[in-house]
Amino acid sequence: QVQLVESGGGLVQPGGSLRLSCAASGNIFSINAMGWYRQAPGKQRELVVGITSGGDTNYADSVKGRFTISSGSAKTTVYLQMNSLKPEDTAVYYCNANLRTRWNAVPRDYWGQGTQVTVSS
Repeated sequence: QVQLVESGGGLVQPGGSLRLSCAASGNIFSINAMGWYRQAPGKQRELVVGITSGGDTNYADSVKGRFTISSGSAKTTVYLQMNSLKPEDTAVYYCNANLRTRWNAVPRDYWGQGTQVTVSS
């Protein structure tokens, strides 16, 4: 069993900041990449930013320069620092991890339960 637990969502005014955290636990052999996706009402889930085990990052154009992803020392935790938040950033944010549960297992994606981020005055 693998669990991804997110925290840090909430309500913030435009221009404000929030920091999301995601901790992966359970039967994890290795993690290839972790990241954050978001889904706004009536829209498809979209990638916000991903980070590989080697530290390479991939940001959506809409968040470049405002959001920063980082990993914890054990590489099983990721953080998303969100600055200069805009109303269009309002969405449910989901943590994602692509990982193996055994040395010979095919990597697969796991998801957190999601955390609501609302940017509104």
